[in-house]
Amino acid sequence: MQNNRIEKTFFQLKAKKQKGLICYIMGGYPNPIACESIISSIVDGGADIIEIGIPFSDPIADGPVIQEASFRALQKGVTPQICLNLIRKTRKRYPDLPIVIMTYSNILQKNGFKQFMEMAKEAGTDGFILPDMTIDESKKYLEYSKNLELASIFLVAPNTSNLRIKKTLAVSTGFVYVVSVFGTTGMRNSFSKYTLTAIKNIKKLSSNKKNISIGFGISTPHHVKLMSNYGADAVIVGSAIIKKIDGNKDGSMIELQNNLTNYVKSLKAACTN
Repeated sequence: MQNNRIEKTFFQLKAKKQKGLICYIMGGYPNPIACESIISSIVDGGADIIEIGIPFSDPIADGPVIQEASFRALQKGVTPQICLNLIRKTRKRYPDLPIVIMTYSNILQKNGFKQFMEMAKEAGTDGFILPDMTIDESKKYLEYSKNLELASIFLVAPNTSNLRIKKTLAVSTGFVYVVSVFGTTGMRNSFSKYTLTAIKNIKKLSSNKKNISIGFGISTPHHVKLMSNYGADAVIVGSAIIKKIDGNKDGSMIELQNNLTNYVKSLKAACTN
């Protein structure tokens, strides 16, 4: 994984004593052309890693905001191939930007795991987040990931047992996705003590050998600081970005781009120690 852009980025961030900012967008949403501009705005704002969702009909790990975006993208005919083309264009524009695909196993299964992962690699992808992929069923997936030098990013939750956390840490590459709350993705006003305790525990179990990224519910610079203080190497922001896109129904694309760039800048500023 030495050549993987995710690993390189975390190495550089740690050298600068910074936390990483991972920003999620739904591929092809609100439409493929606008999506390209949205990614550029987020990168201009200082996002370190871009997570691109491939819409799926049953996104079980996602909250209402991302579920709705996924549903609308599918209605407009967004396919995995359209998302891979978006990655190709993004890779051409940003050669060093880490790009992660977030989707569900059925999308890969439909094309054949190996074939889809090869196509994703060729397009410029650096890794996968598959929330419904269990460690017990991941042997072939991990084999393909290793051969293609793609990060295989697994999720752990606040109620995951220490034994399961250790297994997840052992197989995850790129980073480990720590779910900050029980339930699905979505914006929240505050976080319970169990979230912060879980982050500290996972960090301790990893012995600082893995990059720990916290997602679900993070939407403000205060949240970023809070997670950073408890040991996060990076934070993941998704629903808040989709909401800003949704809130721009009557606004211009330039206005949306400016809003997104300024919002991401405020989050990135909180990532600096």
